[in-house]
Amino acid sequence: MRSEAAPQLDGLERFASAGKGRGLRARRRFAVGELLLSCPAYAAVLTVSERGSHCDGCFARKEGLSKCGRCKQAFYCNVECQKEDWPMHKLECASMCTFGQNWHPSETVRLTARILAKQKTHPERTQSEKLLAVREFESHLDKLDNEKRELIQNDIAALHHFYSKHLDCPDNAALVVLFAQVNCNGFTIEDEELSHLGSAIFPDVALMNHSCCPNVIVTYKGTLAEVRAVREIEPGEEIFSSYIDLLYPTEDRNDRLRDSYFFSCDCRECTTKEKDKEKLEICKLNDPPSAETVKDMIKYARNVIEEFRRAKHYKSPSELLEICELSLDKMGAVFKDSNVYMLHMMYQAMGVCLYVQDWEGALCYGQKIIRPYSKHYPSYSLNVASMWLKLGRLYMTLKNRTAGVKALKRAIAIMEVAHGKDHPYISEIKKELEDH
Repeated sequence: MRSEAAPQLDGLERFASAGKGRGLRARRRFAVGELLLSCPAYAAVLTVSERGSHCDGCFARKEGLSKCGRCKQAFYCNVECQKEDWPMHKLECASMCTFGQNWHPSETVRLTARILAKQKTHPERTQSEKLLAVREFESHLDKLDNEKRELIQNDIAALHHFYSKHLDCPDNAALVVLFAQVNCNGFTIEDEELSHLGSAIFPDVALMNHSCCPNVIVTYKGTLAEVRAVREIEPGEEIFSSYIDLLYPTEDRNDRLRDSYFFSCDCRECTTKEKDKEKLEICKLNDPPSAETVKDMIKYARNVIEEFRRAKHYKSPSELLEICELSLDKMGAVFKDSNVYMLHMMYQAMGVCLYVQDWEGALCYGQKIIRPYSKHYPSYSLNVASMWLKLGRLYMTLKNRTAGVKALKRAIAIMEVAHGKDHPYISEIKKELEDH
């Protein structure tokens, strides 16, 4: 029975979820595409590489942004955006001028500095904390291994180094807890093609528990998080989002959940493993590979995915493409093209092709990816929408308007449910269709 003290929003309530701790539950029915929750960012930080193309304050993408007159590194839509962001930007403005090229705190450090500043200027509960307060965040401190604790200490050292003149920091123990909370409860803000825009804290959204069969999806409108239903939700039903990329098989998903969030998932998908066979499909040969060969290839695939992740920081595009091509060639002897490990490396290869503006190469990979993506991902997946969008824009660039229109319309159909029909991204895509 619901406690009278349980915080509520329209149609939603916080409750004690069996075996999961706190959770979010529906108090009424929600239809597919219906907005359940909007949450302004408690704190947000634009990634450095997007400065100049997005407003540092509201994250709007536009041309002709005005730069900060002091540091000349932050950009804003107008004076209003700049004034609103100043309490946060002032933490970095003078520091960027002082350190110059040597100013390089991580995004996590930058976000945590803003949280500390917000806690000082707004000690009361904010509009982002109607259901869950930042101070209530889980830290899982007792589950941190030595490596994770060392990384947090490195972040604390960077916080003191870059922000000590403009920020009163609590003691080390309190900072360890806060960084652990940010690591478990932070959100990555992405654009319509799932390119990284920044990081943020959305307390009320963080109340939702994870499922690999989510009934809602989280999207962003600038620094506002929006939660919409991706299937019908009945009164009394718990609201679940997904914390991770759902492309991968059960073992991989749970490895990721344990490493980042310190739990294993017991949803229907993880209990039945019903999609794993399709996701790990092997070639149909007269002499099929042995179980041991398949096991060895899965191990190789996981290793090459990690190798590529590290290589992106220091190898050239041509070297990265070579890693992709060699691994696809090797895995292709055992795995079908629809196997998720093949799809992962195709997606990386497509990204490299886009980076070097090899449009034909990118299109070739995208065409191989889209059908298996549509099969492996849940309905209204942002991963599927973004792939249709990339394909549509590639077709348009290569003067294949018929295929481009079809792909862009497929993207819009998903996005109208996930983002809402009035989202600026959808307006932009519809304008692209009109302009072509």
